Amino acid sequence: MDAKTPSESKTVQTDLVLPNETNPLNNMFGGELLARMDRVASITARRHSRRIVVTASVNHVAFNKAIPLGSVVTVEATISRAFKTSMEVIIDVWVEDRESGLRSKANDAIYTFVAVDRTGTPVPIPEIKPETEQEKERYAAALRRKQLSLVLAGKMKAQDATELKALFE
Repeated sequence: MDAKTPSESKTVQTDLVLPNETNPLNNMFGGELLARMDRVASITARRHSRRIVVTASVNHVAFNKAIPLGSVVTVEATISRAFKTSMEVIIDVWVEDRESGLRSKANDAIYTFVAVDRTGTPVPIPEIKPETEQEKERYAAALRRKQLSLVLAGKMKAQDATELKALFE
């Protein structure tokens, strides 16, 4: 199985925030944004693995900026790292200024997906070959996040989390 670059599976979705997608303050519901992020991230994971994928975890979500009614919102998802059967997907959410057209980052998230066969059994996936500096940074950070998650879940001993330990040495 040949390694793939993050750009091979990158997914971008641009859409408007409509009235039925907003709260009483006329800002996009968090749940609506989560659903958009999950869809875009799952397409990215499927493109990378070329398999059925399931959301294993939502590792991080930050709602940093409210997204008002009528905004143009772009959700971008890329694979940061692929493990044996799972992959970490980083999602960046951008909102476009109505007058200037300038984009600013509104939110971000990190999801984990697992590739499965038709019976739901996890299957191997291609590795990721990062190219840009940002991709290399995200690739390295993904292993630290995975180790931290495994330590917190009691599935890995802290002393075995070598990448994580290196941060404190």
